[in-house]
Amino acid sequence: MNFSVMHSMRVLACALLVISCQDHQTPQPPDTVAYSSDVVTSWLTMQLRLTQTTPASPVVTTRRFAYTGIALYEAIVPGLSGYQSIAPQLNGLPPLPTVVTGERYYLPACANAALAAMSRNFYPTTSAANKAAIDSLEAANTVLYQKDRSVDELARSAAFGKQIAAAIFEWSKTDGNDVNTPYTPPVGAGLWVPTPPALAAAALPHWGKMRPIVSGSDTGADQGAPTVYSTDPASAYYAQAKEVYDMSQNLTAEQKAIALFWADNPDGKSYGGGHWHSILNQILLSRKPALDVATVAFTQLGIAMSEASISIFKSKYLYNCLRPITYIRTVMNKPDWNAFIPTPNHPEYPSGHSILSSSAAYTLGLFFGTTYKFTDNSYNALGFSPRSYTSFEEAAIEAGNSRVYGGIHYRKTCDVSKNQGKVVAQNVAQKLKFNR
Repeated sequence: MNFSVMHSMRVLACALLVISCQDHQTPQPPDTVAYSSDVVTSWLTMQLRLTQTTPASPVVTTRRFAYTGIALYEAIVPGLSGYQSIAPQLNGLPPLPTVVTGERYYLPACANAALAAMSRNFYPTTSAANKAAIDSLEAANTVLYQKDRSVDELARSAAFGKQIAAAIFEWSKTDGNDVNTPYTPPVGAGLWVPTPPALAAAALPHWGKMRPIVSGSDTGADQGAPTVYSTDPASAYYAQAKEVYDMSQNLTAEQKAIALFWADNPDGKSYGGGHWHSILNQILLSRKPALDVATVAFTQLGIAMSEASISIFKSKYLYNCLRPITYIRTVMNKPDWNAFIPTPNHPEYPSGHSILSSSAAYTLGLFFGTTYKFTDNSYNALGFSPRSYTSFEEAAIEAGNSRVYGGIHYRKTCDVSKNQGKVVAQNVAQKLKFNR
């Protein structure tokens, strides 16, 4: 739902609530329009810091954001007017803890405790400084809440948030996240082989087998087989590889800037799989929506991108396509050629960046509009110039193109992968019902 429409509905609900209180002289709990999204943005900022400084594969990051968003939503939904728990709609999630009937809960405190717990759960190996920052943020938010709420209410709220976080984290452990089972890639013409310079083993070969959070989220997403492999210089396959090679010899300054801006390598500097959550955070800080809007946007974005990540690797290890660097060096006889950015150690088709970005773009468009103009300042601190877009889709297309400029994907791969990510996001949006 568009942010402005959703916000107007919440304001109207609040106005009706005030009238009701005046008519019946019966105190009512405040509607969520009275709560700011500060607790969400404070923790989203923290989690982006954790993502940046505790590197992990981009899809690992999307998984963390997905479960964190679910914990956030379920920690506050008992007090959200017009909303319902999505727990019964999620795949294999056992019954969750419930609030005590008749007791008061302060929603920001519930959220604060849940988000703090999920941050600790998913980043156990982060630095001592980051662990201290998590403790500090949780305590600072609690101090703010003490101005308006009793110690008992805050303690009860925090306890409930922690219970929800614990339940969601335990559920996450059963999704089949397998990074340990050995994998031997198939051998044959056109099939993926380890790429230079590291010649690393295939990454995340079992990720596509994970339990989806939303059953059926991948239905109809796979875009079919890629261009038929051929070494014939007259073939379509050769032509797409030649395009990558020719482009690499004449990259413009703008193309290089785009490739680097969207590289999102888990290098301890970038946000990796959290880049689109950084964009969401910037929007929330600028628009300052109510708590409910920020929470649902955070939750649905995380789920859509995590489901998209499963779809990515399900398809990658179905087709097992070799990377441009292999083809250009061997078939095209350019043994010294290198891609502009490092080639990831997994198959070429489909494009993970294109799928994740299109799923994010579709989801954010549901909340803020399909023609929402924004400037992405994610990497100002790293010396990158901000990049401006007229829509989320435009940003997603640029993210996909960045992989062609970077020399690690073929253009057709990125073009069809956009559709795959969008289908996943559409499935998630159609199946998940947040409103009653």
